[in-house]
Amino acid sequence: MSKGSPGPTPGFLVWRLANKWRVAVDRAMAPLGLTHAQYSLVASLHGMQRAGERPSQRRLADHTGLEALYVSKLARALESAGLIERTRDPRDPRAVQLALTEQGQAVTRQAITVVQELLQQLLEPLGGLDAPRTRAFTDELTTLLDTPLAPSVLTDESTQGTTP
Repeated sequence: MSKGSPGPTPGFLVWRLANKWRVAVDRAMAPLGLTHAQYSLVASLHGMQRAGERPSQRRLADHTGLEALYVSKLARALESAGLIERTRDPRDPRAVQLALTEQGQAVTRQAITVVQELLQQLLEPLGGLDAPRTRAFTDELTTLLDTPLAPSVLTDESTQGTTP
């Protein structure tokens, strides 16, 4: 929170909401053997496969907003669990393509159903998943996510009296 703000800042609230959502999804995914991050990966992969895409790890990282190295780590764990398969891209031997296995598709469909129920519960105060307030909220979040952040440049004034 900032000194000039009478209440929580938008950044603090977004952070709290993200943490609340992550914890809820982690708890809901535990019986399926997934974490929230793994769910994000398999659910995204599921949607991309349904659209006819067999994405590379890099493409999936870009889609989910996760670091490529983290996607690689998650993909290896999901491969060990039998949920995805990793293969070399025939067009680029440096790239690894991902696809859900049959077991992965079944687990992912279950997980998506559970998360949709959670999402309905979380968005109930706005009128539910299909409510106008929820659509407006989604539009606002999309605007914020689509806005690139310029790298911050520290000035001499902002660093005075601080130690690196």
